Amino acid sequence: MTYIASEEDLKLERDYVKLEGGDGGDGYGGTLCQAETSPSCRGAGGGERWSLWWWTKLVLGAVVAGILGAVIFKWVGPFVIEKGIVPIINWEIETFSRTKLALIIFGSLTIFPSFLLPSSPSMWVAGMSFGYVYGFLLIIGAVSIGVSVPYFIGSLFYHRIQVWLDKYPKKASVIRLAGEGSLFNQFRAVAFIRISPFPYIIYNYCAVATDVKYGPYLLGTLVGMVPEIFVTLYTGIFINTLANASSGRRSMSVPEIILNVGGFCLTAAATAVVTLYAKKRLKELKMKERLVLR
Repeated sequence: MTYIASEEDLKLERDYVKLEGGDGGDGYGGTLCQAETSPSCRGAGGGERWSLWWWTKLVLGAVVAGILGAVIFKWVGPFVIEKGIVPIINWEIETFSRTKLALIIFGSLTIFPSFLLPSSPSMWVAGMSFGYVYGFLLIIGAVSIGVSVPYFIGSLFYHRIQVWLDKYPKKASVIRLAGEGSLFNQFRAVAFIRISPFPYIIYNYCAVATDVKYGPYLLGTLVGMVPEIFVTLYTGIFINTLANASSGRRSMSVPEIILNVGGFCLTAAATAVVTLYAKKRLKELKMKERLVLR
């Protein structure tokens, strides 16, 4: 019987190379090596060159980022603060009392999500004007209303949103996790979605179409937004500190500058770590869901 090689066999032969003796061979022959993808086929010299090039790019990237950061901190930042932020802060202080300002912040945080508008500037103002404790209480109370309104509005368009999600099954698979399992699983999935870089405003309307209950949705949202709230509060306080130093109302010593910049970098790094962890957990939840479906 004559054996006819299939296309798959021919492709397999092209992808692999038979090593017989030569430099770097083991002298036995018959060893198969994937020529294009396996690092061991490139030889030790190729691996060392690749590693050296990777480290070179990393160092160059760090140097460029450091130079850009220094330029922004030294020239661009003070200019933007002096010409843009300081006048706004002065106008805010002269125009509104703390009570009126609190009502404006509260109102914007409750209304903006319904109109797909970002809420971060209002959170910055809360940090500038009220600090961590009162700023956090003000934001968390407003956010609880701000995310609830789109949830109930979305329930009026339940079927339309479901049709829209069906058009993008891969992207929708992440938010569909929130509507599956027990109430605790829904709460956990919503919290991870809020921490992850998934569009915050869009999820407010799409959540109801995944059949997630309102209780887990609200609690998961409030818990998942805690890191973002503290980052925006810190950013507002940091901007206010730089604005005061730039306008001459208060000078900053070198240790204060180091602590503020270091604190900002640590806050950003912690947020990135938490975000990566949330993305990893979401992937794990998706894998578990696929295994259950199988």
